[in-house]
Amino acid sequence: MARAADALLLLSFGGPDGPEDVLPFLENVTRGRGVPPERLAEVAEHYLHFGGVSPINACNREIIAAIERELVRAGLDLPVYFGNRNWHPLAEDTLARMTADGVRSALVFPTSAWGGYSGCRQYDEDIARARAAVGPDAPELVKLRQYFDHPLLIAAFADAIGAARAALPTDRIESTRLVFTAHSVPVAADNAAGPPADGGRLYSRQVGEAARLCAVAAGFTDYDVVWQSRSGPPQVPWLEPDIVDHLETLPGKGFDAVVICPVGFVSDHLEVIWDLDNEAAEKAAELGIAFARAATPGTDSRFAEMVVELAGEQIRGAAARRLGEVPGYGCTVDGAACAVDCCAPVRRPS
Repeated sequence: MARAADALLLLSFGGPDGPEDVLPFLENVTRGRGVPPERLAEVAEHYLHFGGVSPINACNREIIAAIERELVRAGLDLPVYFGNRNWHPLAEDTLARMTADGVRSALVFPTSAWGGYSGCRQYDEDIARARAAVGPDAPELVKLRQYFDHPLLIAAFADAIGAARAALPTDRIESTRLVFTAHSVPVAADNAAGPPADGGRLYSRQVGEAARLCAVAAGFTDYDVVWQSRSGPPQVPWLEPDIVDHLETLPGKGFDAVVICPVGFVSDHLEVIWDLDNEAAEKAAELGIAFARAATPGTDSRFAEMVVELAGEQIRGAAARRLGEVPGYGCTVDGAACAVDCCAPVRRPS
C-alpha cells in the first residue's frame, strides 16, 4: 500500500563545525555512558587535527542537494529537511521548523544502512524524542528501511573498489588484498541486534553480506571483513580484528598491497578519514604495503537515486529491491517492520 508524505527528512549523526563545537559535540555523543574526560580530550584531538570541522555535515548537504535534483527527475514534489542526533541542526529544531512549514507527514532517511541499536533503533528514538519535543502538532515520521544490500549502493561501492585498485602500482595489483571495514560495536550489542527470534548478530551479518555482494560485483573472490573506531573500556569485548592490527598480518600472507573499502559508512566523516586515511595508511606505509582506500558512496549519483527509490517504495508502493539473503527490516510496503523489542540497547559498564 502507498503512503502519503509531505516531505523527506535526512536524519544523521552530526559533527562539529568548528573547534569550539568539538567538546560539546562529544559530550552529546557520550552522554550517560560514563566516558572519562581524558578519553574525550583524546578524541577531540582527532577533530582538532582537521581544524575542528567534521566533514559529515558538508557531505550530508551535498547528499541533500543530489536528492533534491533526483526528486525533481522522479516527479516527486517533496521538500528535503536536514536534522542530526548530536549536533546542529538538531532533529528537534528541524522538526519544529517542519511543523511551522505545515508538514503533516514525512519520510525519514537515516544515514545508516544497518540494523542494530546505534544504526537503527536509536534513530527511532531520535524520531520519538523530536516529536515529543515539538508536541501534538508534530508531523508523523516514518523511517525508511535498511538498505545495506540495495543494488545501487552495492554498485557504487563496487565501482569505488575498482577505482581504488586501479590506483595501486601495476606490479602489485595481483598481490592485493581487499579488506572491508565497518564501525566496531560491543560484542554484547551485536549479539542483541535484530528481533530476538532472528538469533542476534544482525549488524555483523548485514556487514558481512554487504561485503560479499560488493566483492562479487567488483570481481574479487576472496576478501576480509574487519572493524574500526572501537571505543570504551578495554575490558569490554568489541568486534575484532581492528583494521590496523589486521594490516600487520598481510605481508606474512603474501600481500604487498591493500584496497580498504569502508563498507560500513555512507560518507567520508571523521572516523573514515582519521582511522583509515591516517592511522591505517601510516601502518601500511610502515609495513611496505601499497595502500588505496575506496570512496564512500554518498557523493555518487546512485546514492541519491537509491534514496528516492526508497521513498518511492512508500509513496508509490514500488517493489523493494534487495540483493542479499540476510534479513533487513524497517518500515517497508511489504510489512517487514522492526519488532517492538528489536535491537534493544545493552547496558554499558561504567
